[in-house]
Amino acid sequence: MEIRLAKEAGFCFGVKRAVGTVYEKINTGRPIYTYGPIVHNEEVVRQLEEKGVKVIEGPEALSKMTPEPDAIVIIRAHGVPKETYRLLEEKGFEVVDATCPFVKKIHKIVSEKSAVGDSILIVGDPLHPEVIGIKGQFSGECIVLKDVSDAENFVGYPEKKYTLVSQTTFQSKKFKEIVEILEKKEYNVHVVNTICNATEERQRAAEVLANEADAMIVIGSAGSSNTRKLYEICKNCCENTFYVQTPDDPYLDKIRSANLVGITAGASTPQKLIEEVQNNVRRTYF
Repeated sequence: MEIRLAKEAGFCFGVKRAVGTVYEKINTGRPIYTYGPIVHNEEVVRQLEEKGVKVIEGPEALSKMTPEPDAIVIIRAHGVPKETYRLLEEKGFEVVDATCPFVKKIHKIVSEKSAVGDSILIVGDPLHPEVIGIKGQFSGECIVLKDVSDAENFVGYPEKKYTLVSQTTFQSKKFKEIVEILEKKEYNVHVVNTICNATEERQRAAEVLANEADAMIVIGSAGSSNTRKLYEICKNCCENTFYVQTPDDPYLDKIRSANLVGITAGASTPQKLIEEVQNNVRRTYF
């Protein structure tokens, strides 16, 4: 059996930056909070909790809090609405913004375009914190298109100007399909492809490997949007694709007959977890 790791897998720049920011602030000795889990990976969050980092789960939890006078809250990589910044500062937190720079770029685009009258279209999951954060940057019209069906059913107005952006972790091929559908409708849509390069490279590398592999292992949290998309891509190319959240998940027996096992991992998956899964496969078959 050959075990091959995709060329691009695991922590992306934005996640490394956000997690690194938390560890840097832990060293101050001050009370540390994150607004929402810093990334969508339970193991990373658990390790931070062991070091005293607390998670504010949302607006309701925040409203009930009385933070310590010197408390720090770190904005997660996904970003948050403007209103959340205001509420955190009102509570007396020192706010440290670890929003991914690629997400901040989207915030800037939608704020500027909304200010000049454009309606905003966001391609992504309406319940994902990144999309919620993007919507919360302005007060104008905003429509979220979560899939091809939403794009087909979208009815706009010829006299309106639209700016279309994407959740950074959206599947590249599906984004292009949605854009093609909107172009056929001949609305005045300015398209800005805001899928981050790291996401596209990770998806391409996973697809290449899945086309060659007899079995694919996709490592990451069930709550991770980009990991779910990696799974979809791999499953389309390799029927024997398995989602693994921990090294103890029951996947080893399912790949026993494979000659080539491919492994990829979502952007919130720590290197240690990837290595543990690789080592489990090696110990079982070598």
